[in-house]
This record gives sequence, structure tokens and C-alpha cells, in this order.
Amino acid sequence: MKNIQMVDLVGQYEKIKDEIDAAVLEVIGSAAFINGPAVKQFQADLEDYLGVKHVIACANGTDALQIALMALGLEPGDKVIVPSFTYVATAEVIALLRLKPVMVDVDPDTFNVTAEIVEAALTKDTKAIVPVHLFGQSCDIEPIVELARDKGIPVVEDNAQAIGAVYTFQDGSRKRAGTIGEIGTTSFYPAKNLGCYGDGGAMFTNDDELAGKLRMIANHGQSRTYYHDVIGVNSRLDSIQAAVLDVKLKYLDEYAEARKKVAGSYDEAFEGVEAVQAPVRQPNSTHVFHQYTIRVRDGRRDDLKDLLAEEGIPSSIFYPVPLNKQKAFKPFVDPDLELPVTEQLCKEVLSLPIHTEMEERSVKDVAQAVGRFFS
Repeated sequence: MKNIQMVDLVGQYEKIKDEIDAAVLEVIGSAAFINGPAVKQFQADLEDYLGVKHVIACANGTDALQIALMALGLEPGDKVIVPSFTYVATAEVIALLRLKPVMVDVDPDTFNVTAEIVEAALTKDTKAIVPVHLFGQSCDIEPIVELARDKGIPVVEDNAQAIGAVYTFQDGSRKRAGTIGEIGTTSFYPAKNLGCYGDGGAMFTNDDELAGKLRMIANHGQSRTYYHDVIGVNSRLDSIQAAVLDVKLKYLDEYAEARKKVAGSYDEAFEGVEAVQAPVRQPNSTHVFHQYTIRVRDGRRDDLKDLLAEEGIPSSIFYPVPLNKQKAFKPFVDPDLELPVTEQLCKEVLSLPIHTEMEERSVKDVAQAVGRFFS
């Protein structure tokens, strides 16, 4: 069996090595390492790709979420609705800003939050909603945004896992995930679909005023050098990472197609395996498969993971513990809060290898190993 990896960044790099090397050397030769031309070019190119007015790059995806919430002018104690089934950063920044994370459940099929779930959690103290586009597809964002705007509540989309996904509205119009709420955020962590060779992140908005606030906050709260209008942070994407991302952006849709092909092969292989639920597609969103995450029934998830490891096949559990059960959030969450879908998912989900360089033989090896376990 060929060595199977969850993500093959080396193989991906080797295919575009000449372009990457030239872009990085150009930055080094210019010595414009901070907010140089490469950053401005990448922001402009990503704006064109996403169809959004403003892209503001920053140091990482967590900073993007934090700065987005800071730009909304929320007050300590304000409530922010967020799914419990997500990476810690989504809720972490809420708590860090002394806001109150209101953790909610998710849909059992798509693993994403819905408008019905959000509406049930709304109170007069709700001041923001942070839906997550998990594992590579947009949540059903249109009714969430409509609900929020009726209440005058801003929406910050956590799009760290679904950049490039396309959402279709009821009227047939289409937008990229992350460009539909007041602010979208993303991460360029190396393993993401659009990943750099270090850390990086960005915020998106069509609101000129919000864009100005985001830029100021990310740059020490200054609108011009040494004149600080608000308390901000120091969060910037360096020029070398921007140069890498601008090269990879040209291949983002191609990368998504490669991932979809792998996902399709897995789907076909698992059709007859009753204990495995393959990823359920949101009908009005494309899926770019940041992860290929199955549900393993009958309490056998951990045994399957162990068997795969014995055969040299990696897998990951995203996420083993709900955020509402994490020790760090005890001061913020009612101890009696029950989120049954999230808690069940944490016992059943397993993400299998999927990446842009994955060969059909490797896909078959993984699928056959899963099939043998349940035979």
C-alpha cells in the first residue's frame, strides 16, 4: 500500500514549484515583506474571485474572527449565537472579547446550523450570529441572514473550511460562501483548501464603512501612521505568504474538483455499508470537501479508527468534545445545556484522507479497509 496522507502539501507544491519559488523570490528581492505589493495584489485577486468589494488580509483565521467581532462595536455581555460543533476558535474569540457565546446545536445531516436553530436561541440580548460553513459546504445561509436582518443583528460567517463553495439563493442568484453576511472570515492555515506556507487569514465585506473599521483594527487602530482612532491589534499577512496564496488561488477551483472526485469515489464505495453515513450535501451549496467526514453508527467509530491506523491509514476526529462541554467554556455555558445532535456527532464522526493529490489507488485502499471492517 502506498503511503497515504490526510493532506499532501509536498505533492501539491511540487506541481507548482516553479511558480511558487519565483513568487517568493520576487518578494525577497524586493524586501517588501510587510504589506508589500504582493499583499495588495492577493487581496485584489481574491476580491475578484469571491465577487466581494473588500478583502482585508490578516495574520490568521482566529484574528479574522476576533477583528470582525471588534468591528461590530459589541459590548461586554452581549450574546453571540455560535454552533457548538465547530473548531474552538469560533467561540474562543467571543469569550476573549467578554461577549457571551450562546452555543447551539446543528443539523444531523449537514452538521451545519440552521435558521430554525438560530431563531430558537434568539433573545433581546443577541447582538451577532456566527454561522460556520463546516467541512466544505455553506450552511443554508439565506434564511439565517434574512432572520438576522429582520432583527437588526449582524452575521459573521466563519468560512475557514469552505472557501470557494457557491451558495444558490431561492431566486437562482449565486454567491460565494463568506460573502453573504455583513462580514466573512477565513483561515489560510496550510491544510486549508487555500493554504499558505505559514499562518494567514482574511476578512471579506461589501460594506465600505465596515471595511474601514476592519483595516484600522487590524493595524493598531490607526487610519494613518501614528494616529490611533480605536484600540486595535497587530494582525497582518506577510508578503511571502500573500505571494504563495496568489499563486494557489489560480488553482483553487481545480483543487476543489480534485477533492470532489475523491469524495465521489468514497460515496460510491460506501453505498452498501449501512453503518456508514457518507457526507450529506446541502442542496443549495456546492461542496469543496475540506474534509470528507462520515458518521459511523453503532458505537464503532473508535474501533474503525484504530483499525485504519493499524493498516497505516490516517484519519481524524473533528471534533471529539462539544465546545459546550469543554472546560474553558464552563463560565459561559449553562451546565444543564443539552445539544443532543452535537453530542452524538462527537461520538460518530470520522474524517478520512482527502486532498488534491490523492490517487484513485489510495482512495480504494481506504474504502476497502473501511469495507473490511464492516464485513
